[in-house]
Amino acid sequence: MAKIKPITFDYSASLIPENGISQTQLDALKPKLEAAREEVLKVDAAQYASGDVPAEKAPLDHAYMELPERILDEYQSDRENSELGRILKTAARLRDSVDKVVVLGIGGSYMGARALMESCCHPYYNELSREERGSRPRIYFEGNNVDNDWSQSLLQFLELDSKGDGPEGNWAIVVISKSGGTLETAASFRQFKAALEKKVGADRLPEFIVPVTGESGKLASLSDAIGIKDRYLVPDGVGGRFSILSAVGLLPAAIMGIDVVKLLEAAAAMNTHFHSAPVGENVVLDYVGVNHLLEVEQNVLTRVMSVWSKSLESVGLWYDQLLAESLGKNERGALPLTCVNSRDLHSRAQQHQEGARDKVMNNVIVDSWRHDALPIGKSEHDQDQLNELADKTLPDVMSAAIKGTNLAYAEDKRPTTNINLPAVDEAAVGQLFQMLMLATVVEGRLIGINPYGQPGVEGYKKYMNKLLREA
Repeated sequence: MAKIKPITFDYSASLIPENGISQTQLDALKPKLEAAREEVLKVDAAQYASGDVPAEKAPLDHAYMELPERILDEYQSDRENSELGRILKTAARLRDSVDKVVVLGIGGSYMGARALMESCCHPYYNELSREERGSRPRIYFEGNNVDNDWSQSLLQFLELDSKGDGPEGNWAIVVISKSGGTLETAASFRQFKAALEKKVGADRLPEFIVPVTGESGKLASLSDAIGIKDRYLVPDGVGGRFSILSAVGLLPAAIMGIDVVKLLEAAAAMNTHFHSAPVGENVVLDYVGVNHLLEVEQNVLTRVMSVWSKSLESVGLWYDQLLAESLGKNERGALPLTCVNSRDLHSRAQQHQEGARDKVMNNVIVDSWRHDALPIGKSEHDQDQLNELADKTLPDVMSAAIKGTNLAYAEDKRPTTNINLPAVDEAAVGQLFQMLMLATVVEGRLIGINPYGQPGVEGYKKYMNKLLREA
């Protein structure tokens, strides 16, 4: 395994006497952070393994933590028949047989896959030619809403753009739902399955559908009825929003050509760091400590994930769900908010700079870019007066925007932190996903809130289904 360059966390700009926190407070919190880590690593692990889960901890979806190591170990032992080996074979089969894949899922069943696509693939992946994509299928996401026009438009596009029976004329469905009972995804699957059956016929339909679901449930039963053999399991003990490093995220990622081994290796490296690094050098515990203290000491109830790359917007939206569903309970929990800069400096920055002092800016900063730096360039038309900046590049402008924004916040005594990614790639985002999942669970244990389960989400489902069946 190649050495993984670590992501880092700098909280020095949150150490503000008037409106932030102090190092003394962080030092005083150290025993509680260590106790929370111990609970997650040992108590939760033992209770999950034994099945002896206290009522206040049910559900205890602890299995997400060991997924990277477990999947990698199985793959190293039996590349052909392991889960990851099978995923890679499915991805290769779809690459050779279709040019488009529709991923149906909602919440954790699609947000991780979308975050992986936007962070690890070409920004205009779907617009590239098949050759430029390495013959990998274009990816479309549905089943995450009940928007009539978007669903109809995708169905119309698939019909118009899928002519003939070669790879470029075919499309497939990856449907992700543990139970199969979530209405948005189930309804979409019925609609898209009907369109696909019309295209390929009932006999060939099983070739073009890959479910990721539970051992039993509505989608599992439906898959049996259709005769689908190529399917994957949502692992037991892994909640939807914690499932990105299972088949839920890995299958779509492999279809897109993302290096899923490197992704898992990076997450495993973050696990090792979390286990061993002390408070003050542990990105998970330090991130929890700073954000927790800002909340309890300064009433900072809005956590802005301020990403400084457009490729990371869906990572922020994935984290929105993770934080909101995990800690938004018992009238507690910070409000997550994703901003993309410098874009959103021209929309939300006024409120962040001079509005209520209820926010922390957790910057996610990219240290190196995939492409060579693009200069502003010299022009004979200098009405914009940019010739004096002609040699400056877009990374120079971005760096100045980051530093300038942080200086402006510091001048007004508004707390910020920096998460630095060496690059936007599998090694960095694999660490980041695992860091944020670990941090969320640790904070839940720290404040006495069960970070698993999402009982509040069930409310709208109950009433929506009742209203539909009464109408």
